[in-house]
Amino acid sequence: MRDARDNPFSPGADIVPEVWAGRTEQLSDWRDVVRPRLIAGLPERGRTILGEPGLGKSSLVRRIAQRAAEAGDWVTPQLRIPSGSDPLKLVASAILQLAEQAELPAARERRIKDALGRVQTVAVSGISLTVRAQDGPEPYSALTALLVEVGRAAIERGNVALIHLDEVQNIADEHALSQLLIALGDAVTHEEPVELPGGASVRRSLPIAVYLTGLPDFEDRAGAHKGATFARRFKTTVLTAIDDDDIAAALQEFVLPGWEVPDGAGGIGRIRMEEAAAAAIVELCRGEPFLFQLAGERAWYASGEATITRAQVMSGWRGAQREAAAHVERILTRLPPRERAFLEAMAGLPARERRLSRIAAEAGYAKATDAGPTSQRLDTVRGIIDRGKLYSFRHRAVEAYLTSDWPNLA
Repeated sequence: MRDARDNPFSPGADIVPEVWAGRTEQLSDWRDVVRPRLIAGLPERGRTILGEPGLGKSSLVRRIAQRAAEAGDWVTPQLRIPSGSDPLKLVASAILQLAEQAELPAARERRIKDALGRVQTVAVSGISLTVRAQDGPEPYSALTALLVEVGRAAIERGNVALIHLDEVQNIADEHALSQLLIALGDAVTHEEPVELPGGASVRRSLPIAVYLTGLPDFEDRAGAHKGATFARRFKTTVLTAIDDDDIAAALQEFVLPGWEVPDGAGGIGRIRMEEAAAAAIVELCRGEPFLFQLAGERAWYASGEATITRAQVMSGWRGAQREAAAHVERILTRLPPRERAFLEAMAGLPARERRLSRIAAEAGYAKATDAGPTSQRLDTVRGIIDRGKLYSFRHRAVEAYLTSDWPNLA
């Protein structure tokens, strides 16, 4: 009954998996805060969601975008920014698509036609418009102007326009990054006068939601360019591992009543999972969304039977060990030497001895305060550790890799 066509686990990047675990805080933030406030005309900051690879940043925002589209909102495609590309061209094309959804090309107003024409030029030339010092507004002001028009149309429609930029750490051109952040920030903070019944006029925010996703390093660069302005316009969340209870809850549909699949005879069958098998997946993935999907995928393929057993989970994981190890190694490899050395020193100590003074001494620092900035970045920027009287690992796959034989099975 289990085959590739029915496998609900999806370890690939940028995919919204059928088996969803956790992230209720971020999902409810969209449902209960961002969207209701924007619909009501209240100001709400954009969202920057950062984290190490494999934590499900892109999948999370694509799930939010799915819910937005289901509610009738206008949603851009996932705008992945390749390294070395011109982000202004990419965003300009996406805003033109939003304008199509808002039926702006059919509008007769001169200002709308002018805004469309300017952004069409940006979609062709991008940041080179600024470099060549062409006549007329710079690209960022053209993007802002059309976004404002999209926002005005959304007010009339009673919905939200959602923009998602992914892999934002790949924006290498500092001028492009600055223009992009200003354009999106200006649109998010724009206030539009609206008339109330009786002739009174008030100002309201535009229903435009902006989500930026990428690696933790992005906040440093964005903050360096816009400082407090960026912080005022975008609220940053650094994702960490998912709680084991949330992963267990996601697998409960397999335990009871069973995951529905076609039975090959025109009916519906159910794939069930032993409680011990579900517990094994929870233990193996260490709260990592990518590893959770990887473990589930390999367990599914381990047999064609109607019940997933613990033995099948372990058998499937043996084929995934190299990929799991490479996943964590990529995280460690991209860390600066000081941060990597701090983590290795921390991992070499028993949990009850992981005080800053001991870790600093093991890492070769002259005094504990010298290690303070490194530990702070690993906590607040990267979300890999938790600082306290005793330091602990928040990224449990990194901890397991550095302190045990994981992901290898005995």
